[in-house]
Order: sequence, then structure tokens, then C-alpha cells
Amino acid sequence: MDCSRLRTLVHRYCAGEENWVDSRTIYVGHREPPPGAEAYIPQRYPDNRIVSSKYTFWNFIPKNLFEQFRRIANFYFLIIFLVQLIIDTPTSPVTSGLPLFFVITVTAIKQGYEDWLRHKADNAMNQCPVHFIQHSKLVRKQSRKLRVGDIVMVKEDETFPCDLIFLSSNRADGTCHVTTASLDGESSHKTHYAVQDTKGFRTEEEIGGLQATIECEQPQPDLYKFVGRINIYSDLSDPVVRPLGSENLLLRGATLKNTERVFGVAIYTGMETKMALNYQSKSQKRSAVEKSMNVFLIVYLCILVSKALVNTVLKYVWQSEPFRDEPWYNQKTQSERQRNLFLRAFTDFLAFMVLFNYIIPVSMYVTVEMQKFLGSYFITWDEDMFDEETGEGPLVNTSDLNEELGQVEYVFTDKTGTLTENNMEFKECCIEGHVYVPHVICNGQVLPDSSGIDMIDSSPSVSGREREELFFRALCLCHTVQVKDDDDVDGPRKSPDSGKSCVYISSSPDEVALVEGVQRLGFTFLRLKDNYMELLNRESDVERFELLEILSFDSVRRRMSVIVKSATGDIYLFCKGADSSIFPRVVEGKVEQIRARVERNAVEGLRTLCVAYKKLNPEEYEGVGKLLQAAKVALQDREKKLAEAYEQIERDLILLGATAVEDRLQEKAADTIEALQKAGIKVWVLTGDKMETAAATCYACKLFRRSTQLLELTTKKLEEQSLHDVLFELSKTVLRHSGSLTRDHFSGLSTDGQDYGLIIDGAALSLVLKPREEGSSGNYRELFLEICRNCSAVLCCRMAPLQKAQIVKLIKFSKEHPITLAIGDGANDVSMILEAHVGIGVIGKEGRQAARNSDYAIPKFKHLKKMLLVHGHFYYIRIAELVQYFFYKNVCFIFPQFLYQFFCGFSQQTLYDTAYLTLYNITFTSLPILLYSLMEQHVSADALKRDPVLYRDIAKNALLRWRVFIYWTFLGVFDALVFFFGAYFMFENTTVTSNGQIFGNWTFGTLVFTVMVFTVTLKLALDTHYWTWVNHFVIWGSLLFYVVFSLLWGGIIWPFLSYQRMYYVFLHMLCSGPAWLAVVLLVTVGLLPDVLKKVLCRQLWPTATERIQTKNQCLSAEQPTVFMLSQTSSSLSF
Repeated sequence: MDCSRLRTLVHRYCAGEENWVDSRTIYVGHREPPPGAEAYIPQRYPDNRIVSSKYTFWNFIPKNLFEQFRRIANFYFLIIFLVQLIIDTPTSPVTSGLPLFFVITVTAIKQGYEDWLRHKADNAMNQCPVHFIQHSKLVRKQSRKLRVGDIVMVKEDETFPCDLIFLSSNRADGTCHVTTASLDGESSHKTHYAVQDTKGFRTEEEIGGLQATIECEQPQPDLYKFVGRINIYSDLSDPVVRPLGSENLLLRGATLKNTERVFGVAIYTGMETKMALNYQSKSQKRSAVEKSMNVFLIVYLCILVSKALVNTVLKYVWQSEPFRDEPWYNQKTQSERQRNLFLRAFTDFLAFMVLFNYIIPVSMYVTVEMQKFLGSYFITWDEDMFDEETGEGPLVNTSDLNEELGQVEYVFTDKTGTLTENNMEFKECCIEGHVYVPHVICNGQVLPDSSGIDMIDSSPSVSGREREELFFRALCLCHTVQVKDDDDVDGPRKSPDSGKSCVYISSSPDEVALVEGVQRLGFTFLRLKDNYMELLNRESDVERFELLEILSFDSVRRRMSVIVKSATGDIYLFCKGADSSIFPRVVEGKVEQIRARVERNAVEGLRTLCVAYKKLNPEEYEGVGKLLQAAKVALQDREKKLAEAYEQIERDLILLGATAVEDRLQEKAADTIEALQKAGIKVWVLTGDKMETAAATCYACKLFRRSTQLLELTTKKLEEQSLHDVLFELSKTVLRHSGSLTRDHFSGLSTDGQDYGLIIDGAALSLVLKPREEGSSGNYRELFLEICRNCSAVLCCRMAPLQKAQIVKLIKFSKEHPITLAIGDGANDVSMILEAHVGIGVIGKEGRQAARNSDYAIPKFKHLKKMLLVHGHFYYIRIAELVQYFFYKNVCFIFPQFLYQFFCGFSQQTLYDTAYLTLYNITFTSLPILLYSLMEQHVSADALKRDPVLYRDIAKNALLRWRVFIYWTFLGVFDALVFFFGAYFMFENTTVTSNGQIFGNWTFGTLVFTVMVFTVTLKLALDTHYWTWVNHFVIWGSLLFYVVFSLLWGGIIWPFLSYQRMYYVFLHMLCSGPAWLAVVLLVTVGLLPDVLKKVLCRQLWPTATERIQTKNQCLSAEQPTVFMLSQTSSSLSF
């Protein structure tokens, strides 16, 4: 025995067992085990401090600066600033240093404030008082001082300060109720169980005297998984070993409910608790707009380098002429003459880079961040998206993806709780072919004794009656429902039985519906007490069953079982689960009749479960107990061993019957899906439900229409044909009319022919995604994607959570790279929500895990319509204009500077004053575009909701395509040519003032700058459709601010300046009549092409949006006329 143990250890530590899980040993109460038991090896673990902050007082500045300068734009401007400091450049370092300092400071203040709030929250949490046992006495200390191994006492309504193993409670049965709302949002009460051998400990002395060690896995973030065992030592015998699972683990952040107090031992503290491990941030998602912005930035960087190179080359070409390099008034020193030519050229190149660097808009990034952050509040403030029933409103977990809501091409939605209400109602049950409907309604009246009405044939026989009662007992016993006698409980709903007031509490609405349904059929579940389940039968007799084992439900097995012992000593295994999970394990029962009823109910959209049982003799149960115990105490591969044990136990069952529960469709779910399809968005439903149930829901919500031809790629179909044949047959079907039919590019709907709907199940999907052995793994995927592209809707049923994410990933990385959105309400939807470009959680009854892991959260599925068609549309057009406008106005700004070099001998002379260079992007032109990007509504919100087709106008990143980008760039170049050469030709005769004064280069530059500021601001005014007093104030206020600033800047001699070159320049310019004419004329000419383009395009090639705008303008113009005519007619009637 010792040799085998040694071999195992050698294999684990030397050879490396693949599935070996590292574990930790915890000494309960820090008490050493008795001599001879095992070696006492004290271990160091972190304290109980929670740290959610990123910075400390000492590392904030270096760490924040490092993070900010990792952004390429910030780093670029830092390099430019350093170049200006090192070499002799034409502009002051202030011109690039001040904007960079402004951006860095604003971002640092924002991040610092957010981190200060996190510090504040951490301190409040870490200083909470906690009761723990020390030397068999109750002591109080701060939460942060807790250590692994401390025994903690928690009172009712307190939160658990760390992850604890539940030792005992004041309840005799050693149970407690907790809510995990702060962890996964589930407000329902969950029952946890104390360790069997310690649940009787009530006092501090008894708990303090406990001598035990706990072996468990190292910390990991899964909230629902825990593997461990406890060794309890006594003086009389060997240690008692008990398995520990998630039912014994009390998590930090959960709250104790309906239990006076509990004792537990700390096993994970501080940042090792499961709650803290779940703090880890999700992978960063980047929007299509951000990617376009970065590409455009690279283009402008190339333009910048090209300009600098051209100017550098031309400078040396121009200076190659005699006397140009060294004119008589600017003689070089000897050291300057001896400098290396290449070094001089490189220095000049850097100087030109500095001169033209303003073409890269550093302030664009901070403006975009502010726009996203402030714009996200419009979703949270939207009263139309507030749900009165739940009292919930929309949540924005990230503002980085606002504009992505306007680019969605595929929506992947869960069914239960997302399209449906997840509000279950028991409809019927079928027992051996006999159908029972609780409270049958006849002529609007509930029949008094209609608890078991046979809807098919005659009443069951005596043996049938026994099976009937056994079925009802199975429903009363096979569940995890808890009963609470109080009314004020966070349970799903109250029992309808007026005779006994009960509240059934469960994390699953299905279970509550079944227990309530069987209560209306005459069997009432009363309570679980001291491991005994009590129920009230039809004769009002109380029956007691000892609960021996629970074989918990999981999404792989899709079933659960209980083993109970009746008062007569009979041992039963009751099993309930999905039909696909139960039927293969059944050896007896009226399978065909029940299968037919299940399929009929599924077609009607009802959720079905099958119920089976088998009787165990004492010897069989003893074998079952040993099998389960061996699996439960395993520290390695416990889940795998339990699954194998369950598989052996849950076989050779006798089928009793089936149940049908209705999950009603959510309000306006059908309207929302129809609107999304009209908007050109493809909707896919991904569900774990069976095909018939899911298909019925798809018809109800108008995903499938009666005219839709359904194509199946299911396990049933693959039993008849090979995957290769099925895929090619489907491909031929959908592509048969591809030559003659026009198919809508976005929605997949045929404009003049048949549209198709595809149904695929999880098993078939696994085969499609499985790499083919002959090496051509991509063929099936591409063929499957081609079929999907030509279908108007796709239903994926029997999907595991990971398969949902695989489907999203498959579409996301297909050759078109469409923008995907995933929406769901349960923990099983988290994987696809994280995988999609945009993840939306529905704040539903399955908890808030989906909402916590999503980018946005909404109360109901119907709110998705407004979120995409209105908010997404507005966000996209606003930020697209912001990005294009920033590049446009910087081209207008820098291109005249480039042209000016041809007239100043490439001497790197600046056209504008330093103050203008610095403040152009920070103050003169920043506020109007920021406000535009927050408030612009090119079409009313009602029009966008009423006409979903408008969403197609902005699809596929329409406003940031290369064609639009090139148009804006050329418009900027044209305007720059107008500003520069307009001013140049107008001032060719420089004597343009009445007193004969001559204009200098600073007046020329100021005139160009003035025309530019007015043109770019008025260009934005022309693009604005939604005017408010705020727009007027900011646009005209910006122009006024520029004029006032220029008057002050040039009207006062500033003592802190080493130069006074701008003194009286602006006033001097305004004294000239030709200068006024130049401003008016050049602004008009600069705006003219854009106005002409807008008028011509609107008349000749109007988009759907422009048609709506024209229609609204006509209506608004007609209203005053109609009002005047009505007033005239009313006056004439007198």
C-alpha cells in the first residue's frame, strides 16, 4: 500500500500528472493536528484586504504617464515636443507642449478621481468590523485583519467577509439561506449546508475546540465550482473525511438571510476570494470607428512625412543657386559652414516635421473620449427604456462602443428570458397517455374539482392511479425548492393555495412552476426539515421522505435526480430532465404516447420535461452510496468522476410522464425582431431548448414567417444522410435562384422570391466545426457560412454555452467581418456576450451575470429596438462627423503653412502666431464640434423608430469609408488653397490701407487664420440639423471669443513676451476695407463647393435619410400656412 502511494506521488511530482490540481491545506482555528496525524506545515496566505484601485499615492504619476504615453498619438507628440526642445525649430515648444499637457492633465485628473473613488470604497470595505473566534471567545476586529484559518461568525443580513466553509448555524438541520445579488444578481434564496459532523456545534466553545484540517483547490474564479474535503480529528478514532462542494462554500459578497447566525472557517481571503478574482477586466473591445480613426491617422502621418521630405529637398534645391544659401544680411559662422550636409538635412527634416505636425489632431482623442463618456448618459437617462414593472433602467458598463450600436449586422439572441419572459406557468402534465390540466376553465368558470381531468380517454386504472400518484410525488420531491412561511421574501412568487400560505423559493422559475402546478393537482410540498421532505397528499395526509442523495442538475446531463426513502422503507430514485436526456435511459413505460405528447407541446412552444423513476433495494443503494462518496471526496477530477457515477446510477429507468410549462413571449418581442430585420440586421436565436419548442417561439416572434421555407441541419437529418450530402443539398436549395433572384444584401430576404430559415442543433454544429481529417478543414465551414448568408434567419437549438460563443466567433471572423451583437440574460450567455463585438445583458430572472459581463444592460428585449435604431444611429453619425471634421479642419490649418514655404524660401517661417498655433484646436474650434457630437439629430428619434430602413444608410461604416474620407480631405485642401491664394492675390498690391501703410507677413497670416476659423465653424453650422440655444451660444460664441481674444492679444503689450510681433496687427487688419471683403468673399467661396454638393446629391441621388429630412422640412413649412388658413377661415365664419 505504501509503495503504491509512493509511486503515485512520484508520478505526480516527477512525471507530471496531466490533471493534477494543486491544493492547499488549511488548519481550522490555526490548531495543529494531533501528533502522528500529519506534519504541521504553516503556510502564508494574503490578508483580507481588497484592492480594486490601480494606483497608490507614490506610483500614480509614473504609472499614469507610462500608460498614457503607450498611446501612439501621445507618444508622437512627446517626441515632437522633445525635438522642439533639442534643436532650433521654427515654432516654440509651447505650441505642441501645451496641447499635450492639456490632454495628459485632463486624462490624469479623470483617472485619478476614478481611482480615488475606488480607494474610498476599498477602505470602507476593509475596515468593516468582523466577529471571529479566538481562544473559544468571540472577538471583533477589522475585516482586513482576517487570516486564512480564522473561524468567523456572521449574523443575519450581514455579508460574508471572505470565502468560508460553512461549519454550523443556529438551525437544527445545519442549513442557511443566502442571496448572491452582488455576485451574480440573483435575488432568490440559495440553501447551503453545513459540514455533517460540525452542524451540531452551537456555542463558541464547541466551535473553538474543533480540530480539523481542510484540503481544497487553489483559488479560481468560477463561482459555482469548489472541490475540497475536511478531515475532522477526534481522540477515539482515525479522522473522519467529508467531501466539500459548492453547497458548503459561503462566498464573499453574498448576504446571509433568514438565518440568525452561522460559523465558518476562512479558506480564501482578500484578492484570492472568488469575488475578487471575478474583478478581472474583460478583454478590451475596439469599435470600427476607432479602427478607421487609427488608419486615417497613419495616412495623415504619411502625408506629414511626405510634406517634410518635399520641403527639405526643395529647400536644398533652392539653396543650390548662388547667394541663396548665404545672403549678405544673414552670413553663416565658420562652424555652421563646416557642419555635415546630411546632419543639416536631417535637422531641417525634423524642423519641417515640427512645423507641419499640427495636421495630426492630438485633441481629437480627448474630444472623442469626452464625447463617448458624456454621450453614454443619454442611454441611462432615456425614460422610454425604463421598465416600470421591475424598476430597472438601462446600464452602460463601457462607453467605448457607443457608435458600434449603429453598425450592427448580426444579432445573436438567447430565447429563454430574453425573447420570453422567463415567467413560467404550469400548463399540463401527461401521465401514461392521460393528460391533466390544473383548474380547467369551462365557459369562463373554473371547475371546482378539476384537479385531475382526463383530456384524452377514460380515467386511469388502479395501477395507473398508482403511477399517477408516484408522478405527483416525484414532482414534489425532485427539486431544490425551499419553502418560507413569510410573505416578505425575495422569492419568485407566492403559492396560490389559499389553504396554506407558502412562498416557494428557487433559483429556477421552472421548478417553482412545477411545484405550484402539482399543488393545484392535489399534492403540496410542505418543507424540507432535518433532511426529511414533507408533502401533503390528496387525502390531506402528510407524507415524509428521507432525502438520501441529490444528483444535481447540470447543463451537460440536462437532468437532476433525488434518492429518497419513504416511511415504509422503500428507496426511490426520481429523475427529471429534458426528453433527449431521459428517453435513452428508459427501459419501461408508455414511451411512444408520452413522446407524441411532448412533441405536440413543443410545437406549441411549451417547455417540456420528462419524469422517470426506479426502485432501489438496500444492496443497490449501498453500492450507489459508496460510488457517490468515492467521487465526492476526490480532489482530482471530481466533476468527471461524479459525472461517471451519475451515468451509472441514472439508468434502467421507468418512464412516468412529462410536464409542459409555458414561458410567454416578451412584450413587443415580435415587433422588435421585425424592425431589426427591416433595418437590414440578421437575427439568430441561440438556445439550449429542443428544436420544436424553439421553432414555435421563432414563429411567434416573427423570426420565421409562414412563407419561410425551413431548412434543417440536425442530428436527425444526419442519421439519414452524411454531413457532406446534407450541406451540399442545402447549398443547392438556397443558391438555386441566385442568378435570377435579387437578394437583399443585409437581411438575406429575397425581394421577389422564397426566403429561407435554417435550423441547426448543437451536435450538427460540432461536426461542421470539427476539422476534417484529410486536411481541408475550412470547406464545411465556408459552405455552412454560405448557406447562412442566404437565409433570412437562423435558429441554433440544443446549444451548450461554449457553442454559442463558437457561432458568434465563426460569423465574427468570416470574410466580411460583420459587426456582431449578442444579447442574453443568463450565466450561460456570458461566453457569447464576451465574444461578440457588442454584448448586451438583459436584467432578467436568471440573475445578473449576463448584465455584469456585458457592455450594456437593458431591462427588456424590446428596448433593443431603440438602443440600436435610435441611440446607435445618433452615436454613429455624431462621431463619424467628429472624426472627419477634425481631420478636415487640420488640413485647412496646416496646408496654407505648407504653401507658405514656397514663398519664404523654405526657411521654416511660420504663417501663424504661436498663440494661434496653440489655441486653434484647444479653444477656437473645439467646443462647437464637441457639442455637435453630443446633440446632433439629423432625423427625429420618432422617424428613426418608425422607419427602420434608415439604419441601412449608415451600415458598413458608410460615413467613414475611403470615398468620404478623401472627399473631406480634398475639401480641406480646396479650402486651404482658397484661404491662402485668395488672401495672396487680394494683397498682391500690399498698399491696401487708406493711409498707405503696408501689410506684413503677420497680417497676412492673421487674415488667412481668420478666414479659416470662420469657414470651419460655419461649415459645422451648415451640417447642423438640430438647433438649440446651446448650439447657437457655442457656435457664435466661439467666433466672438476668437475676435475678442485677437483684439486683446494684439491690443496690449504683454510684459511676459520676449516679442511683440502681433501688437496692433489684428486691429490694423480690421481697419482695411479689402480685409473685410476678403473675409466675406473667401468664407463664401470656401463653403460653396460643400453647399453645391449637398444640393445636387439631395436632388439627384437622395438617401432614405435625406428623403425623410426633405419631407419633414416640407411638413414644417406647411404647418404655419395651414395655421394661417385656419385662422382666416375662422375669422371669416363670423
